[in-house]
Amino acid sequence: MLVAGAGRLPDLVADSLQRAGRSFKVLALRGFTDRRLRARADATVDLLDIGGTLAILKSWGPAVVVPAGGVARPSPAALLNAGAALRNREALRAIAGGGDDRLLRAALALLEENGHRVLGVHEVAPDLLSPLGILGRHAPDAEAQGSVGTGQALLAGLSPFDVGQAAVVAGDRVLAIEGPEGTDRMLARARGLNRRPFGYGRPALGTVLVKLAKGGQDLRIDLPAVGPRTVCNAAAAGCAGIAVEAGRTLLIDRAETVAEADRRGLFLVGLEARA
Repeated sequence: MLVAGAGRLPDLVADSLQRAGRSFKVLALRGFTDRRLRARADATVDLLDIGGTLAILKSWGPAVVVPAGGVARPSPAALLNAGAALRNREALRAIAGGGDDRLLRAALALLEENGHRVLGVHEVAPDLLSPLGILGRHAPDAEAQGSVGTGQALLAGLSPFDVGQAAVVAGDRVLAIEGPEGTDRMLARARGLNRRPFGYGRPALGTVLVKLAKGGQDLRIDLPAVGPRTVCNAAAAGCAGIAVEAGRTLLIDRAETVAEADRRGLFLVGLEARA
């Protein structure tokens, strides 16, 4: 069963499952799932209706549950059912505190406590993940490779603190670290710092975006992802390229992402995953 949140990812996972000939049902989250997938969903629930969601899962009896897509910014439609929130206030209180990791782990634990096996996108749709090596026409030069190494060391050191999964680095200089605002807003912030004055100056040589899974991160519910929009924003921030972890990073619309990187002169490389 596919639990579909916001964005393109749920659609891509559904298409991947269809290509593989796997049968599945779609549970849409009201206010999050996009129109195309919502039209083919087998049921729709409110984000806050935990009891209703568990009742559907019990009636369907899926072999596995696969969460895909974001739920970070509730739309008004997602919050309409205040009654669901009241009915489930104890469960909501249990998962509401702490950072992203705590929230995601609590949601996963709730499913597993109710007897459901949860798999990640990387386990059911590996064709959506970045392969190892250079993906387009451009390769990192020596300066960019040094920046990638700095970014890898930085993100590894920050992993225990539930910070973001990405950083913009130029040589040994860290321009921006991803926080709760997400990668796109971090890149907008990096543009102002790296392209002075007023965001239009010449960027520092060897500037790169590095995006890696956090150490100890449960990849079933929080895989790093990049797509065409990431490439556009990285280019605007003055990046020479993007480095991600092979086998642990989703490439949203892979062909379009690689083509956009080629068009803008950015390298896109899949790094060997850390142990």
